[in-house]
Amino acid sequence: MTVKWVQEDPLVMNGEPFCYGSRLTVRQLLELRRNGYGLTDILTDHPELRTLGIASAFLFARDHRPRYAGFFERDGSITGPGLTPAEASPLPPELRVPGVVVKVVPSA
Repeated sequence: MTVKWVQEDPLVMNGEPFCYGSRLTVRQLLELRRNGYGLTDILTDHPELRTLGIASAFLFARDHRPRYAGFFERDGSITGPGLTPAEASPLPPELRVPGVVVKVVPSA
């Protein structure tokens, strides 16, 4: 069975896209990230989530950028820390998108 990590249902959460197995919307997850929450913080507060689901929510936001425009920087990255490369290493390669899922470390 393939899990659809971000779901939309007009009868659930007022139709706001939400993370599978939780009552956390994509918007709320982006707000947490913008407020400095890293992966460990999010998983501690929401143990029902999975790293794969969080990464999928970030990609959902990227794919629906007009809806989540306030969460993006000018360079196209999502505001906030994102996952470290080590945290993202178990994810499939297509989910390890720099600036969206994985935080970009500025080069010196």
